[in-house]
Parts: sequence; structure tokens; C-alpha cells
Amino acid sequence: MKKFFKKIFSSITVSVVGGIIGLISIFGGVIGAISYYSFENAFKQEYATATFHMARSSVLYVNGNHIDEYLSNQYVDEYNQTTEDLYFNCRALNVSIIYVIKVDTTDYNSFTSVFNVVYNEVDNTSYKPWSLGYHQATTNDEYKTKYKNLYEQKTEYETLFRVKVAKGQHPHITTLVPVKNSIGEVTSLLCIQRPIKEMRAAFAPYFLYIAIGVASMGILIIIVSILFLRNAIIKPILKVSKETVRFSKENTEAKKLGKISRFEDFQNLAQSVDTMEEEMVSYIDNITKITAEKEKLGAELTIASQIQQSSLPNPEGAFKDRDDFEVYASMDPAKEVGGDFYNFLLLDDDHLALVIADVSDKGVPAALFMMVTNILISERAKVFKNPALVLDYVNNDLCEHNQNGMFVTIWLGILEISTGTLVTSNAGHEDPYVYRKGKYFELIKEQHGFVLGAMKGLKYINEEIKLNKGDKVFVYTDGLSEANNEKKEQYSMNRIQNALNRNKDKSPKEILINIQKDVSEFVKDSPQFDDLTMLCVEIK
Repeated sequence: MKKFFKKIFSSITVSVVGGIIGLISIFGGVIGAISYYSFENAFKQEYATATFHMARSSVLYVNGNHIDEYLSNQYVDEYNQTTEDLYFNCRALNVSIIYVIKVDTTDYNSFTSVFNVVYNEVDNTSYKPWSLGYHQATTNDEYKTKYKNLYEQKTEYETLFRVKVAKGQHPHITTLVPVKNSIGEVTSLLCIQRPIKEMRAAFAPYFLYIAIGVASMGILIIIVSILFLRNAIIKPILKVSKETVRFSKENTEAKKLGKISRFEDFQNLAQSVDTMEEEMVSYIDNITKITAEKEKLGAELTIASQIQQSSLPNPEGAFKDRDDFEVYASMDPAKEVGGDFYNFLLLDDDHLALVIADVSDKGVPAALFMMVTNILISERAKVFKNPALVLDYVNNDLCEHNQNGMFVTIWLGILEISTGTLVTSNAGHEDPYVYRKGKYFELIKEQHGFVLGAMKGLKYINEEIKLNKGDKVFVYTDGLSEANNEKKEQYSMNRIQNALNRNKDKSPKEILINIQKDVSEFVKDSPQFDDLTMLCVEIK
């Protein structure tokens, strides 16, 4: 019996068919897992988006100017009407709860209820509405973070999924949006809780169909494979194997195998060792050619990198004859050539143009797009000396022949040196940091226009920053803030600001060098995924 099973399991037919069955099982499991996570993620995304729109429509009922007055029992009629409107909306939207809370922004550890309407019938829950002025501690740090993001207007909305919930509750999604007053300040948060029972109900038949489909297809593949493998593959291989064993034992001239299969590959198995050696030599020759081509490509990329670097102004010793300002910049591409670029040039004796940009792609295509954009910006800036107008024209120029659909984010500033007036225009780029002498670097929030090269006919706007003696401006690309360490943590905006303020009294060159060192210490041996470009200017 032992010999029988050994013979069975050593059979090529059993091994191949068993391997197919194993692969089909693995394939089915992978398909099932992918389907589950894809379905769940797609459903969550759809729920999150839809619930956000529900929340945004509900905010329209709440007067953000009167939140404190409501808590002081003022505007009672308006408060009651808003409560009725929210309850009507709660039923109309088929959600469990709509509530408005005022969060203690000192530490985000607690909040006070302003509005709270409940519609338990939608999910057979047992929620009890909070009364006006009800005070409660924040549930956990996750809520604190989301409260802070909304109050500081870092995000448009926040979403939480709760699959495992306490008694009396059911799985649900909660979406939070800010309630603002007439001047744009966040005065409270509106939250919508919506059940997600449809997700689980929809998944059961979906997963069943996948399982049935995979199982049926697997059985059919196994049957067809067995029939095909036995006649077309197994028998020819066994014939060649027997003849190979015979030849190795007898060391005599091989028998003519004849027509063993209709497949040329099996016919080739009967070729002599000399033929195999010829193929091996040919293979080595091909490897040698491929290696030489790779070396040639590497040399060409090195030249391309040198050309790209030479197209940017050299920050070392730039404007040595000027003592009324100092500027320095650096670019560290992730590949041999990059898509970031910087530029600084005097338009006349009293106007300095400053540019930093990030192309949407990487490598050679991005480098070519970058060089074209840089040339257009430089030429248009000399003509107009108006950042917004320059971006208007360059955007139209790029859109004219942009068949590959590339785009670029740009921050452009023109500094009137004698007055310290910096006029800027931002096309989807990161906001600048500004240092006031004797103080600290602070992030300046600018109004962003759309990226260049994506849509023709756009109009960009100018903003103005007044600089005095000793003030500095620092701009950069997202390769700085998004640099990852081995723990997949990002360098982040906070680290940028802390690094700037540690070096606030340094020269622009020293600032950039020290930030580069700080980033290198942060990422350590993690690979660089994006270009890293920085520029700093100081009014002397």
C-alpha cells in the first residue's frame, strides 16, 4: 500500500492536476478576499461621500452666528424652528441622528450639545436625544483629532465608521462638518449618524455569487485541464523522459522519437546537447547586449541630469553684487532627472522673480515639461511683471500642445526690492512660510488657482506680502512635507515649521542646508520617492 501511494504521488499526472487544483483554490481565495475588501472600501467611500452631502445640506438650516445665544436660551423661536427643520431633514434623509455640538477648543476634551434630533425608527435603535446645553467628555483621541482638523479648517469634513458598537446601537457611519458664522469662523460642528446595514445585507449575495462562480469555473478548468494535459502534454513528456533515461543508461545513439506531439516545444526536447549549447551561447550573447544597452542608457540619463541642472540658475554666489537681498535654492531629484524646478531672476534692477514648481510626473517626460514651463515663465515674467497675468499666459501656452495631459503646480512671486512688496500667485502649489525679523516662521495661507496645463482660459489672482528688512520667505515642493521614514511617517508641515524656526536667524543657504540635513536624519535609509526642492529669500 505504501508503494502504491508513493507511485501515485510521484506521478506527473497527479502532481500537475493536484497543482492546478491548488492554484485554483488559491485563486478563489484571493479573488474572494479582493472582492470583499474592494466591495467594502467602495461601499464605505460611497457612504462617506453621500453622507457628507447630507451633512452639508443640513448645515444650511443652522445659523452659525447664534450658537452661543442658543446655549444662553436666546432666539428661542429661531432655535425651535431649526430643531424642527433638522428633525424633518433627519426623517427625509433616513438617518439615525443629526446633532450640533460646540467643542471646547482649548484641548478638545469635551463638547456641549446645541441641537440633537433622533429618528430611531430608521435602524430600530434606542438613542435618546441630548438636551440643550448637555455637556460630555470627548469619547477618544480619534474624535479629538477630527474636531481639531475641522475647527482649524484643515479638512472639509471628517468621517468615522463604527462596525463594532455598544448595546443599543447598530453599525453606522458618522460624518462631521463645520458650522461657520458669517465671517467664515467655525463656531460648532454638525454631525450625521447614518446606519450601514445595507452594506452587510448587500455583501452576502455578492460574495455567494463570487463563490459559486469561482467554484464552477474551477471544476470546469480541472476537467478540461485533465483531458488536455493527459493527451497533449503528459504523454509526450513521459515518452521524452523514458528515452532520456534509456540514453543515459545505455549511452548509445538515441532512438528517433518521431512525432510525439503537435506542439513544437515538445519536438524541441528531442534535440541534441549541441543545439542546447548553441542556445546557451546565444542567450549569453543576448545578455551581454542587454547589459551594454543598459549601461548606455545610464550614461544618457547622466547627461540628461547634467543638462537639467545646468538649465537652473546656480545658487552659489548668485547676485554677489547685490547687498539688498539674498536668495538660495536647491533641487534633489528622486530619479536621475526630476520634475521639480526653481528659478530666480532679476527682471530689472528693482524686481526679482522667484519661482518654484512641481510637474505631475517623474523622469524624462517630467524633465522636458519642466524645462518648457521654466522657459515660458521666465520669458512671460520679463514682459508682464505681474504673477497672475504670467500664469494666465503660461497656462494657455502649456494647454496648447499638452497631448500627454501633464500639469504643473507653481508658486510665482515678484519682489519689488526697494519697497519689500512681494506679489504672489499660486497655481495649486504649497503655501509659503514667512519669517518676520525677531519673530518666527509662519505659514501664509494663500488662495490657490488651478494647476497649469490642465484647462485653458483660467484666470489667476495676485496676493501681496509686505516684507521688511531681515524678513525671509521660504517655499518648497511636496517632496519635503511628504518625505517618508522607515515607519512610513511623513516629515509633515509641523516638522518643516519647527526646522525653519530652529534656523530662523540663519542665512537662506544655511536654512536650506540644515533642513536638508534634518530631512536626511528623519528618512535615514528609506528610498526617496519624490523630488525635493526648496527656495529661500531674505530682504537685506
